[in-house]
Amino acid sequence: MDFSELIKQRYSVRAYKPDPVEEEKLQQVLEAARLAPSACNRQPFQLIVIKTAGREAELRRVYHRSWFHQAPLVIAAVGLPGEAWSRRDGKNYVYVDTTIAMDYITLAATDLGLGTCWVAAFDPVAARDILNLPDTAEPVAFTPL
Repeated sequence: MDFSELIKQRYSVRAYKPDPVEEEKLQQVLEAARLAPSACNRQPFQLIVIKTAGREAELRRVYHRSWFHQAPLVIAAVGLPGEAWSRRDGKNYVYVDTTIAMDYITLAATDLGLGTCWVAAFDPVAARDILNLPDTAEPVAFTPL
């Protein structure tokens, strides 16, 4: 599909099938994030793929909507501010770089026929706890896949 059609097709999915995501498709989605532009190509983020089966209660702590853990996978985009480029005035680009990667994830998933929904209204304390993040990492966004 051409790019104009792709961006028209992408939407926030709020109902998911429990069907597993093929490993090849997951790898293509993650590769899209790896190829996303970032300031000085530092890629100051980590992507954490969470299998939802058996983790519904934990994921409910992160985001309370049932569709969030209905999908077979959830991807967490975690920023690493200490690894990000900063402008001369001190503006750290970790959020910009991490959100660009998440956009690439959503577009690649759409191209592969997979649904996503950008989730930013999550509980950061619960997310940090469940993902076992160090203080040097910041949860930025989630998407079911």
